[in-house]
Amino acid sequence: MNALNHRTSQRGFTLIEIMVVVVIIGILGAIVVPQFMSRPDQAKVTAAKTDIQAIATALEMYRLDNFQYPSTQQGLEALHKRPSGLPAARNWNPQGYLKSLPVDPWGTPYQYLNPGVKSVDGTYDLYSLGSDGVVGGEGHATDIGNWGG
Repeated sequence: MNALNHRTSQRGFTLIEIMVVVVIIGILGAIVVPQFMSRPDQAKVTAAKTDIQAIATALEMYRLDNFQYPSTQQGLEALHKRPSGLPAARNWNPQGYLKSLPVDPWGTPYQYLNPGVKSVDGTYDLYSLGSDGVVGGEGHATDIGNWGG
């Protein structure tokens, strides 16, 4: 008799209760998930800005050794391998200035232009084309560069 009373005192969830829980989870998901979905884009933008700062530091070291920045034609490759052409890199560091050339978080090479058009001091432009891989864009697709973009 005691076992019978114990069995009848157990109660399962009704269909209504389960549906209410599913609806609550759905509402929370609709509110919370979109906020977290934009985080990967923000992380990639931050990573691109960090890369640009690191490359800019390597460019400064190059300039200190060679008295000028690499030309547009020599490009960022001059930070990894001794460049040919003008301006000559007479004091190029045999160890290079970067171990490898990074690509932006979207898999596109960073862009370099000397003399620069958008940079504050006009020396060079160093930038990522953003998530869309084309010049311009808005939001997470905007260009990110040494000019503060």
